[in-house]
Amino acid sequence: MPFEKVQPEKLSTTVTRQFEKLILRGILRPGERLPSERELAERMGVSRPSLREAVADLQERGLLESRPGAGIFVAGVLGSAFSEGLVRLFASDDEAVFDYLSFRRDMEGLAAERAAQLGSDTDLQVVGAVFARMEIAHGKRDPADEAELDAAFHMSIIEASHNVIMLHMMRSMYDLLKQGVFYNRQVMFRNRTTRDALLDQHRAIRDGLLARDPVAARDAVNAHLDFVASALKAEIRAERHETIARQRLYHETGRG
Repeated sequence: MPFEKVQPEKLSTTVTRQFEKLILRGILRPGERLPSERELAERMGVSRPSLREAVADLQERGLLESRPGAGIFVAGVLGSAFSEGLVRLFASDDEAVFDYLSFRRDMEGLAAERAAQLGSDTDLQVVGAVFARMEIAHGKRDPADEAELDAAFHMSIIEASHNVIMLHMMRSMYDLLKQGVFYNRQVMFRNRTTRDALLDQHRAIRDGLLARDPVAARDAVNAHLDFVASALKAEIRAERHETIARQRLYHETGRG
């Protein structure tokens, strides 16, 4: 018979498995600082030696990292998604930004469909809560907070789709966006009219999700990212025109 004796699992192994699941599901995020050893041991109901053994194993496998004087952090495991050389190529290619937006359009549209169908009520509450913070930030003159919440809003939809491969790939893509590899998100929020339009677009995405209408949710994502692409093209065109205008000014006056 194909049965074997069940071997008791070490407590540290059970702790390790819990960390692995939290990291895989995107609940523990890259760069996030863990609670103190004492607090963690109390929360998990294990001894500190068992916890230390689990943490050491996770560090050895590159999932956690120790920062002297600061504590234990979730490692930036997403950095391996794209090599540094490829990231530099992305940043130097004018067309890469539009390939990036096209990829996001496909992936986020699918994620919105999945979230509308498969996301729990709690998942959708998270999306709604992030949007509520966006509405508050929208009232501020400085667009920095709203621009930061833009990425959080989109990630909340990816998380609600419950596909861990998509989750980690898209988190990696957003990490490049935060680094300014493709474009500066804050540029999109400087113009008040554009800023108002972006908020309305995010509201339409939220409404489609809360209505659990996968078609409406996907269409709203598509409309939003089409708008972003058009706005970026207009920005690039305006910058080129300004460069030409400065050249003309310098030719005519010797200054520019």
